[in-house]
Amino acid sequence: MSKMFERTEINGMALENRFVRSATWEGMADGDGAVTPKLVATMADLARGGVGLIISSHSYVRPEGQAGPWQLGVYKDELIPGLQEMTAAAHNNGGKIVMQLSHAGIFASSKLTGQDPLAVSDHEEPGKKPCRQLTGQDIKEIVASFADGASRAKAAGFDGVELHSAHGYLLSQFLSPVFNRRQDEYGGGILNRSRIHIEVYQAVREAVGESYPVLIKLNCRDFAEKGLSLEESLQVGRMLADAGLDAIELSGGLLTGGRLSPSRPGIKYEEEEAYFREEARYFKNALDIPIILVGGMRSCQVAERLVTEGTADYISMSRPLIREPFLINRWKSGDLSRAKCKSDNLCFKTAMAGNGVYCEMKNSE
Repeated sequence: MSKMFERTEINGMALENRFVRSATWEGMADGDGAVTPKLVATMADLARGGVGLIISSHSYVRPEGQAGPWQLGVYKDELIPGLQEMTAAAHNNGGKIVMQLSHAGIFASSKLTGQDPLAVSDHEEPGKKPCRQLTGQDIKEIVASFADGASRAKAAGFDGVELHSAHGYLLSQFLSPVFNRRQDEYGGGILNRSRIHIEVYQAVREAVGESYPVLIKLNCRDFAEKGLSLEESLQVGRMLADAGLDAIELSGGLLTGGRLSPSRPGIKYEEEEAYFREEARYFKNALDIPIILVGGMRSCQVAERLVTEGTADYISMSRPLIREPFLINRWKSGDLSRAKCKSDNLCFKTAMAGNGVYCEMKNSE
């Protein structure tokens, strides 16, 4: 039997295989972040398609943390009934679903929020958009909001939560010297820059209990000058693992990273897949908690090798499952041809037009 289709567990959450749908921005929520029938149907398709674990949209925990239009929210109790429909759609089709909790920080949309974005540090560069540096009180409130979001996710039936600390969103901004130039206890060395991560984790853990899966999506590197290094990232991972974190989804790059961004274009060959594989091996050799590897996965054979050789425990994908939500069942049936995703990122353009993330290439099949 393929190792990719073994049954495993993460803190009691039973998974039918080692394939994970990595969180993305679907662009399918209502204007206030509420679940829509289209989003429910998307989760149902992913579950029916055989994905072992679905990680839902990056969901903003505070109104001023919204990154883009039609983004899923988890900032108020009134959103819970819609979220319950979403989790039921996954569960009724045999899936497991985790909510990703997020705050965009300086990448929040002031046009949508009506506020200047919150920044880890004030910037001095001319021409940059206005922002406001986080105060100590702001940080306390944000920590509490992550915990409140986790409580709502649990109440809505999610099987776990994932903290978003990758790609330059707020928690990632604290870790990155590119963004963090603070002079207080949240700036300077990596112990200080990761302080909010420990605080958020502890608050979330207290809110959801010890037996509820809590994961993190973490940049292995920023792939930017003076950005977060691999060694620093591992220190953060080790501290969180020691605190009780259940798994790390390892990603990398910043939203502003161009060809080194998290969603790299033009993945045509196996050697271009799994572009964080060396970093994952570094983490896997050092930590005892599961490592979920994301980044350019397109081949079942590559996924199998990475898991079999011990580079990662799970393989996470997003864009291929936009094109083919039933990809995992196709591979399980024995059709091991590569995912049809062309890595052109055009699926996000349909979402920006208000139509939700969708692969236009499907229409040509």
